Amino acid sequence: SMRHIISVISERGTDAWFYLPVEDLLPPSRRGEADEWERGTDTMDVWFDSGSSWNGVLQARRKSGEMEELSYPADLYLEGSDQHRGWFQSSLLTSVASNGMAPYKAVLTHGFVLDEKGFKMSKSLGNVVDPLEVINGGKDAKKNPPYGADVLRLWVSSVDYTGDVLIGDNVIKQTSEFYRKLRGMLRFLIGNLDDFTASDAASIDVESLPGIDRYLLQRCAKFMQEAESAYESYQFSRMYSELQILVSELSSFFFDVSKDRLYIQAKGGESRRACQRALYGVLQCMLPVLAPIAPHMTEDAYAASQLAQVDGAPDSIFALGWFGEHSAWRSLLTAEEEARWASVLQLRDAANKGIEDMRNAKAVGASLESQVLIAIRGGDGVSTESAEVLRALCCDGAQGTSPDALRYVFLASQVRVVEGVDELESLVEAGTKPVVVETEAFGEVVVGVAKAEGAKCSRCWNYSGRVGSDPNHPDLCERCAPVVVEEFGMQAAPKTPVSV
Repeated sequence: SMRHIISVISERGTDAWFYLPVEDLLPPSRRGEADEWERGTDTMDVWFDSGSSWNGVLQARRKSGEMEELSYPADLYLEGSDQHRGWFQSSLLTSVASNGMAPYKAVLTHGFVLDEKGFKMSKSLGNVVDPLEVINGGKDAKKNPPYGADVLRLWVSSVDYTGDVLIGDNVIKQTSEFYRKLRGMLRFLIGNLDDFTASDAASIDVESLPGIDRYLLQRCAKFMQEAESAYESYQFSRMYSELQILVSELSSFFFDVSKDRLYIQAKGGESRRACQRALYGVLQCMLPVLAPIAPHMTEDAYAASQLAQVDGAPDSIFALGWFGEHSAWRSLLTAEEEARWASVLQLRDAANKGIEDMRNAKAVGASLESQVLIAIRGGDGVSTESAEVLRALCCDGAQGTSPDALRYVFLASQVRVVEGVDELESLVEAGTKPVVVETEAFGEVVVGVAKAEGAKCSRCWNYSGRVGSDPNHPDLCERCAPVVVEEFGMQAAPKTPVSV
């Protein structure tokens, strides 16, 4: 009788117990006794069926060869927080009773999805958010545009699922804005690496890169470490928050600063190639991190990138695997160098505030129309070497052409050190106030701003006292004239202006 019932349930499912006539539930040898039996309808355990799925699904299908990739115990049981007393508990009880072990290696529970006002979704309230409508759009494309699966996945990764989560039009719009930022970041990276291959990257030792490039790679490496930890512990919102911070830093600082090296300097120049090596490293770090939460965009980016052009490269980003080289990048800077760069960014914030004040006063338009003035006060515990490093980065000599020079970091035409605060205050632009910055590496530093000196270069738009130093190119500065000659063979300025 038991074997017959098992065969019926295996073929027709558990509902067969309720809809088949009693004679069909009895083995052939007992069909004639059907009127002597009554079907039982008492509930033993509402969760017993699903609670034994580790046996009926994981073990049975794996043993039959139907799904050989299944394993017992399962890697993860995933359900809502109401299942602590339901499926999770019944699965634990049945598996421990039968085999002395839990049926899962880990359990992840989540809250429920509410509308953006925190109300339970209901058809009567009209506040139900259909995932397919988020992906494909509604009948009115202007009101309900198709955001695509990646935006929906990004939203899932952004919320703290340990409690109830909110979703609605405004929430999805905010997520789609971040999606566009991610897409813009990848376009910038891929576009500027068009002439930079994997072999080019392999030929450049990252430890020999300028400080700003090593700072960038170390920052990305530490982000990857955090992302890996977050993924392994299923803390997707933690990873998403770190991703937002990094993307903001890339777009507002690193990418902005790199444009001079990428677009102005010689195409095969050492500084430009070093910058491309750093951007190549950013791409290597970012694509594996983005793949789980934005797979379609990441696959597109990978296919269009130099990473996919390497001999033997897999067809998919998901076959490429995690980027392991990043662990060595976490120590590209010494602790002292890292503190210096953190201090430089503090000074940059102060300089940006001063330049913005000049913009508001209509004294300048672009930041390159300004110069930054610095007075070093120092302080206890600040080494003479650190102060000299800051002075060197401000000067306009050999160090002034380095990618680490503060004129490039601040996006100003000049940065110079003045001897004291009194002198600085006498030079700053009217309507602006010097800012005192307390830094770890340099001690107390006073930052002020003024209009840039010299003439504007028609190519790089920097202001310099040496514009026209090459008589054949009277409108170009000392940096641009040699590049124009080398890259374009333009020994003399054309009579008709051309864009270079």
